[in-house]
Amino acid sequence: MDLKQLKTFIRVAETGSLSKASDRLRLAQPALSRQIKLLEAEIGMPLFIRYGRGMQMTEAGQELLARVAGLVHQLETSIDDVRSLRTVPSGTVALGMMPTVSYVLAARLARRVAAELPGISLRIVEGYAGHLVDWLHRGDVDATLLYGPSSDLHLRVTDLLYEELVLVGPSTARLDAEVPMPVAALAGLELVLPSRSHGLRAVVETAAQKARIDLTVRFEADSFRVLKDLVEAGLGYTVLPISAIRREERAGLFKTAPLEKPKVTRQIILALPSSRTDTRATRALVDLVIDEIATLVANGDWVAVPSAELRGRNGSAAPPQA
Repeated sequence: MDLKQLKTFIRVAETGSLSKASDRLRLAQPALSRQIKLLEAEIGMPLFIRYGRGMQMTEAGQELLARVAGLVHQLETSIDDVRSLRTVPSGTVALGMMPTVSYVLAARLARRVAAELPGISLRIVEGYAGHLVDWLHRGDVDATLLYGPSSDLHLRVTDLLYEELVLVGPSTARLDAEVPMPVAALAGLELVLPSRSHGLRAVVETAAQKARIDLTVRFEADSFRVLKDLVEAGLGYTVLPISAIRREERAGLFKTAPLEKPKVTRQIILALPSSRTDTRATRALVDLVIDEIATLVANGDWVAVPSAELRGRNGSAAPPQA
């Protein structure tokens, strides 16, 4: 048994056809058929049932595919990584971010990638937390920033920071950034929030449950830009981290007030798939992401309480708060 046989087997299993596998591998069908027959002879049982329009896996074939597909992918990735040891990390890395995080981090991270990781092509994928988890599992993104806690996620996770959320209203709102407002007061406001499938909505609704109130959601907006536009137009209030609306607040477009009883916070984590081995490029980018977030927090550009990981980067002594 050799790697070529296994790669041929995987490609035929994926396509269900020798002809399609031949097109993808750019090898003649007789050569592929010979590789499959050699593998079947070594295993001692058929892996496919041949029929006029294709090839269907047997039970043995399905069992072999489940056991070797991930291993072969990891082996190929490992070989590529070792080959590139004499060079800087290179390749494309897709990083997922929620819109409120992208607002703070994306441009600054891209500048650092351009300056410090010239061999890496960064693809920033913006989406809400539920979508980002699915994309990570499917392999559409290599790493992603998400809402915590991480206990329910079957992923490799690094805790990053805790951030307070504030009530955000239009410029005409009677809100004061120095005067906290109880969460119970949200019951008397018309709100603009993302739909229930997204992490920010879940954080707000959990706080409302603790305060024993019902929320009046006047508009739902799964676009961060639309959500802010509706608030600016005076159509309702929303709840956001201060980092996500800092520029607009300074420009006088929004008024804000801290929330209390209970204090409303969100946790940000960085997640990687547990079923795939990271490339050198992914590892280098993840390290840069953590370093840049630590720098933002240390400089006060991202008002948040750092996790132990970030405290190790920026020297902060403040403990994380839930």
